[in-house]
Amino acid sequence: MLIVAATAAEIAPLLAALKQRSNADGHLRSCTRGSHDVDVLTTGVGMVATAAWSSRALTMNDYDLALNLGVCGSFDPEFPTGVVVHVVSEELPEVGAEADDGFLTLLDLKLLARDDFPFRDGRLTNPEPPTVSALQQLPRVHGITVNTVHGRESSIAEVRRRCDPQVETMEGAAFMYACLIRRIPFAEIRAVSNVVEKRNRATWKLDEAIGNLNAAALRIIDQT
Repeated sequence: MLIVAATAAEIAPLLAALKQRSNADGHLRSCTRGSHDVDVLTTGVGMVATAAWSSRALTMNDYDLALNLGVCGSFDPEFPTGVVVHVVSEELPEVGAEADDGFLTLLDLKLLARDDFPFRDGRLTNPEPPTVSALQQLPRVHGITVNTVHGRESSIAEVRRRCDPQVETMEGAAFMYACLIRRIPFAEIRAVSNVVEKRNRATWKLDEAIGNLNAAALRIIDQT
């Protein structure tokens, strides 16, 4: 299986629980966990790096499953800091054009049809998540992937109105897109590190989120 994360810090407990065999290029490590062969890819932060490195890995190797692990921000009070979620759909709210009367999406611009592959009804959607009990127990959420995380009240209100997201990341949709076009079974698993609000780094709980994320990921790997 392939594990994809933006940074090694987000998956440090997982890396400690794996037996490393090689680290060929500094991005892709070959490891084992029990009877599983597990490649771990750290892409760097953001959509461009994640899309490029994920596509390279998925082209070079055949995988039975790909997992995206990381932290996220939550728009939904039902999912406070520390909660681990399964992101089953993604939108790209920044891709489009500005106009005097608001933002125009690719759908508005007629540059994308709602069901142009790999989109479904204008969203990237996981059609068949793995049937692993540790994954199925996680709440399913809708996410947005952004280049700039939201930290102003005005922009938060605007993206809520347009997309009604529950979480946001900087990589999820890029990972999902790469898996969909390669037709690889996948899951995006995120732990809430912060509430999406006027930026206040003091309220973030990264350590708790990372701990919970990695515990959930190890359960999923061991049950696969």
